[in-house]
Amino acid sequence: MDIVIVGLFLAFFTIEVLVEFVLNELNIRHVQKNSTVRKVPDFFQGKISDAEYDQSVRYTLTKARFQRWSGIYSRIIVLLVLFGGTLPFLDQLAATSLQQQGFAQVHGVVFCIAVAIVFSLATLPVDLYSTFGIETQFGFNKTTLGLYFSDKLKGFILGLLIGAPFLFVVLWLMEATGQYWWLWAFAFITVFQLLMIVILPSFIAPWFNKFEPLGEGDLGDRILALAKQIGFETSGIFSMDGSKRSAHSNAYFTGIGKAKRIVLFDTLIEQMTIDQGLAVLAHEMGHYKMQHIRRMLVMQMLFIFIGLYILSLLLNYEPLFAAVGLQPSNHAGLVLFSLLSGPFTFYLGPLMNLLSRTHEYEADHFAAITLRSGKPMEEALINLTLKNLSNLTPHPWYSGYHYSHPTPAERIGAIRKLMV
Repeated sequence: MDIVIVGLFLAFFTIEVLVEFVLNELNIRHVQKNSTVRKVPDFFQGKISDAEYDQSVRYTLTKARFQRWSGIYSRIIVLLVLFGGTLPFLDQLAATSLQQQGFAQVHGVVFCIAVAIVFSLATLPVDLYSTFGIETQFGFNKTTLGLYFSDKLKGFILGLLIGAPFLFVVLWLMEATGQYWWLWAFAFITVFQLLMIVILPSFIAPWFNKFEPLGEGDLGDRILALAKQIGFETSGIFSMDGSKRSAHSNAYFTGIGKAKRIVLFDTLIEQMTIDQGLAVLAHEMGHYKMQHIRRMLVMQMLFIFIGLYILSLLLNYEPLFAAVGLQPSNHAGLVLFSLLSGPFTFYLGPLMNLLSRTHEYEADHFAAITLRSGKPMEEALINLTLKNLSNLTPHPWYSGYHYSHPTPAERIGAIRKLMV
């Protein structure tokens, strides 16, 4: 039976790999074809120079070609961890190193953390090359090796401080609450996620970035006036030092209730006019006012609910564990489910992207109507696209599969149609 399970997994795994590979190749050829004939979307005619267009094409193709090999590499790592004896070794190592511990759950926590460390170390070369190779080559990377590894260390410490207790409670619930443990675990995870949303802006994000209240001036005054007009309650407007890591720019709001705050990358403040920045923030506020954040959170929790139920059905299925050389256990079930589920659910990604793109159109429309003009949002999209060297001509299948946002040309077209 374990051979059947391995074969089934490898079949779906291969389908996922082929889909990703074919879409990436289609996108490469599509971008090359359009660059050869200098086919730039109408909305960008006269807005982008030949040099800027060539640079965006090179950036897109460089990342896509690297994706060929990084994608293959990451999947080889998954296969080696699953079928190369890594999991049984780590499980045994965790057991033997914790012979004197008083809680069975500690063994499971150590095992889960060990698996996470293996993947982090294995993917480190890919991340290093992406950051210090590609992003540096095109002028985006501003981080140093010291800051890079400082971030990794902070992330590891946070993982221990937050992730270890979280795993301990989940494993304890799986052991202590009987047949319907998955309902108790779901309730705990829901509360935990809401708590993290509240504490993220004030206690976690400052570990990595510096946040300063936006000083008085035209931009801050107009943002506050816009928030008041929309009825968007916020605890403050902050500038974040994103430029110390990257030249990419963005803006967002985070938190819930009274903990909500508006955050602007310092790069965005430097690169955009006040009207453009205001349009970006109106777009983000539109997500909140139109309940998009709540919808996505509900969808996420629905997937977790279904996933926990399926996991509860598989925990006692010994052939599943035997397929990778493990003995049945709660912690092994958690790790196996996280590693095996991807190939069976990868098709859900494009469906979620479809919902996300619908939300983006709605938020763009909200911004245009709120500001009584689509021009600032259109100019902001063009500015962001040019500054970030975004792909102007992605293959439709590739963007449909991978992009959570419509392409800039699609968004501008929708805005113009709305404002006619």
